Amino acid sequence: MTSLTGKTALVTGGSRGIGRAIALKLAQAGAQVLVHFSASPKDADEVVEQIIRAGGRATAVGADLGAPDGPHKLAAAVRKVVGDRLDVLVNNAGVSYAATIEDQTIEDFDKQFAVNVRGPFFLVQQLLPILGKGSSVVFVSSLAARSAVGNLSAYAATKGATDTLVKHFAAALGSRDIRVNAIAPGVVETEMSKFAKTDEGRQFTLGMQALQHVAQPDDIAGAVLFLASQDAGWVNGTTLAVDGGSKL
Repeated sequence: MTSLTGKTALVTGGSRGIGRAIALKLAQAGAQVLVHFSASPKDADEVVEQIIRAGGRATAVGADLGAPDGPHKLAAAVRKVVGDRLDVLVNNAGVSYAATIEDQTIEDFDKQFAVNVRGPFFLVQQLLPILGKGSSVVFVSSLAARSAVGNLSAYAATKGATDTLVKHFAAALGSRDIRVNAIAPGVVETEMSKFAKTDEGRQFTLGMQALQHVAQPDDIAGAVLFLASQDAGWVNGTTLAVDGGSKL
């Protein structure tokens, strides 16, 4: 099994869904995991307790990444726990509001860009002093960045921005031996993607996928572990599709 023994990791949005699965996977690989939450400390505490019961190390850290000072507050909280060394940063936290072009509100549009783009950008900035040689930053992009999927144009634009940030950050931080990559899931059955839990959603999803089952969070977490580890030591500046062969 891929090992992260002795490593420290922060997973934003780590209390539920894909983030929860990622936090558990990194902990199973031996990392000390900081489980970030925005508004649900109970869920984050449950993830932490599960990791500790399994013999791992974990701490819950809270911050609103949609607030202008959210990344700064989160970075300060992280440093109180790990000191001057963070090995893995997973920018998973995100929000999505489906809307037609006609119905899209400025409030929802701005919230998606604040949480999905501005937050991760400045979190990397604020954590750079403790992201040392050999560390890995993993963003969570989306199938929606490369293909039209439902009424998600604003959300898709945030994930297109994510893919662009990955390339620019990888180029800028390569000289520090910091790798920056992203995964791009397709439809995953989570609270954020309730559509996938309906019969209509299931049929829609299977109709665009080569693999014929609806993805679960655990189907995504392994790809993050790979990119976070030295098994992916020569992978940099790329967005890895983890979508069961969607929209081929």
